[in-house]
Amino acid sequence: MKFWETMTGSDLTREWKAFEARAEVLPADYRAAWEEIKSHILPYSGFTGRNLMPILDGALGLLEESAAEGQNLQEVLGDDIEGFCAALAGGEGARNYRDRWREQLNRNVARKLGRLGG
Repeated sequence: MKFWETMTGSDLTREWKAFEARAEVLPADYRAAWEEIKSHILPYSGFTGRNLMPILDGALGLLEESAAEGQNLQEVLGDDIEGFCAALAGGEGARNYRDRWREQLNRNVARKLGRLGG
């Protein structure tokens, strides 16, 4: 990966467009599930979203293979897509962006209070 691509995120844009092109050929119910997966998994993203690209690639691959085999979407993902996404991101209780921001804010406040009190 080139430095400029990393800085501008053009590599992520290209990869995201490739995901969307792959998802376009899925059956309608699988496309709807893909949209749900994206919305439920994005909170687990880091600042740039790079950490989710392999996860999204795997999830889309699962949908592609299942659709090609003619499997029922219910059999593949179950009833709880949000739980499925939490499991993909590292299990229930996985840290999301709010958790990371909260920890960073708490560290910053503690550091500022330490300066004022000391």
